[in-house]
Amino acid sequence: MTTSEVTQKGLAARAAAQQLALASTQTKNDALARIAAALDKNAKTIIQANSLDLEAGDKKGLSKALLDRLALDGERIAGMIAGLNAVKGLPDPIGEVSGERQRPNGLKIRKVRVPLGVIGIIYEARPNVTVDSAALCLKAGNAVILRGGSDAIKSNLELVRAIAGAVEAAGLPAGSVQLIEDTRRETAEELMGAREYIDVLIPRGGNSLIQSVVRNAKVPVIETGEGNCHAYVEKTADLKKAVEIVYNAKVSRPSVCNAIETLLVDNAIAAEFLPLVKQRLDEAKVELRGDARSQQILAGIKTASEDDWRTEFLALILAVKVVAGVDEAIAHINKYGTKHSETIITKDKKAAAKFQAEVDAAAVYVNASTRFTDGFEFGLGAEIGISTQKLHARGPMGLAELTSYKYLVDGNGQIRI
Repeated sequence: MTTSEVTQKGLAARAAAQQLALASTQTKNDALARIAAALDKNAKTIIQANSLDLEAGDKKGLSKALLDRLALDGERIAGMIAGLNAVKGLPDPIGEVSGERQRPNGLKIRKVRVPLGVIGIIYEARPNVTVDSAALCLKAGNAVILRGGSDAIKSNLELVRAIAGAVEAAGLPAGSVQLIEDTRRETAEELMGAREYIDVLIPRGGNSLIQSVVRNAKVPVIETGEGNCHAYVEKTADLKKAVEIVYNAKVSRPSVCNAIETLLVDNAIAAEFLPLVKQRLDEAKVELRGDARSQQILAGIKTASEDDWRTEFLALILAVKVVAGVDEAIAHINKYGTKHSETIITKDKKAAAKFQAEVDAAAVYVNASTRFTDGFEFGLGAEIGISTQKLHARGPMGLAELTSYKYLVDGNGQIRI
């Protein structure tokens, strides 16, 4: 009987995880340095492979947002290398004692960080996820099995070839970082059920992928959700500052999960602010879809449907709604948002505090763009995803979020009576 790819790589990952859990910080950092060097050395080959994926994706009719996520160039590879070096410079969480106590009976109890074990990542056309996942999992002492989408298979094969070679050269086991090369749906489903090999599964991609994993996986899942993010311009806001924050949050990279999809504007300033922000957004050809009040102020914009309030456009489209005040803004966000990232632009400290206290999201900003919800920007080196759930991890997931803990208990003959 032929052993499946998932089984083969699961067995290798389980064996590797046992060694990685004991690896020194120096060895893990050496592996990260070698990966960075390998990416730099093989950049041309990686970009050539990526160009084939982009060509195939264009013929297939992938959206501009997906093609943007798929694309690699010298600048993005340099960003990957910067992320690797940042992770290398972070403190190693493994072995950290987060709690210590001595009981009246003399037992000494320590709570110590340990790796999760084997982490499975299922993702779409995001080659940067390959590198970020490998870096974070290795530094946190975990083996990782990557299952990218077919649209990025050539890019991922070259990336993992470079990564795996560097890892082995550093003296870490061959099964530390592996890619599932079979991109059929059946293989993804097999991975979702591989409880004997995988300790936790993390999906990264669109809502349909994430929900498919959540519904079908037998392995525990950390849900990384879509980003239906909002910016609320409160009546006391500095309008010039608000225009630039909204522009950045929508336009700087519309295809990512921390870009805003809905703009909420206080009715008291809507007539003044909406023409200002539209003028700026017009520079990037952003399509606006507004409620009735917005359409009164901005003649000619499209009508926002009920679905638009719920949609992660991942494109230069922005839904616009005029609200009566901070309470209505919060209610709208908590109804339609995906608990990712939300921002208020205001000079009112009470309104800011209320917004941060009552909005249910992983990251809640005051007077800043939502585009900062990112592991690198949060000082985590990189991220393995943005968790929108509340169990175990929330927000950008860095090293600490890829660990668990165990209790070490030292005694001297104690027995329980």
